Amino acid sequence: MKKFVSVSLGMAALTAVLATAPASAQSNFDDVQITTEEIAPGIAVLFGAGGNIGVSHGEDGTVLIDDQFAPLTGKIQSAIADLGAQPVEYLINTHWHSDHTGGNENFGKAGALIFAHHNVRTRMTAGGMTAGSETPPSPKVALPVVTYEQGLRLNLNGNSVNVIFTGGGHTDGDSVIHWEEANVVHAGDLYFKMPGYPFIDVDSGGNVINAMGSIDQIIRMIDNETKVIPGHGPMSNKAELVAYRAMIGQAVELVKALREAGMTKGEAVAAKPLADFNRGEGFISADQFVEAIWTSLD
Repeated sequence: MKKFVSVSLGMAALTAVLATAPASAQSNFDDVQITTEEIAPGIAVLFGAGGNIGVSHGEDGTVLIDDQFAPLTGKIQSAIADLGAQPVEYLINTHWHSDHTGGNENFGKAGALIFAHHNVRTRMTAGGMTAGSETPPSPKVALPVVTYEQGLRLNLNGNSVNVIFTGGGHTDGDSVIHWEEANVVHAGDLYFKMPGYPFIDVDSGGNVINAMGSIDQIIRMIDNETKVIPGHGPMSNKAELVAYRAMIGQAVELVKALREAGMTKGEAVAAKPLADFNRGEGFISADQFVEAIWTSLD
């Protein structure tokens, strides 16, 4: 089997409540079902409990984008095999949260080469607080082996798979994966297609201004036919991502206005500036998003 990999160096831990499976299933991973949606020749997305998984497969090998939680590895491997794909050789983490990296140890032991931004390895090595809970340091076998500052490219299975650090925003280590020829992009948790508000993990270097800049970069690299894989939620497209970005921008401007009016953070939260947004109830509430915006502006 021939493999052509061009690497240009220099170019987690959410709690299970963030998972896409129902809360009752999250307490028992035996109940979680991994479902598959093929979105382009040789490219699929897997849904389960945790961040959405991208799979790119063909004669040159199998690339996995994120891996959810450790107890689901067997089910994920079975879903990959059902695609007719070989075992995973390359694993890319979009960021360090455990609902995206929880299977790293298992896939690392199985021989997968793990890629991520420098900051992902740093945070996984040290562990730390995120989403109000403590994440322990990861074992060595779970850590990214190949890290980068700006990005890299994998030339596999007839696609230029671009792994791009856009400046972060959800955390300080978010990567976007873009299959050029297939016109597919995995946005990681820079994009949540679900009720509630964006999760800006300020404990992990997240910043809403950086997030807007990162989303702007994604929008510039795609077109109306691009299939967009969000970090959580069903498949999406450019128009929905543009609307998501506009919502964030509007929220930021509203919070900025309250700061300029002399309010404190507590007063701004109490003012309910997002009351008319009608985003529904989700992992992140309107009040939490206002607090994250305020902290980002600091």
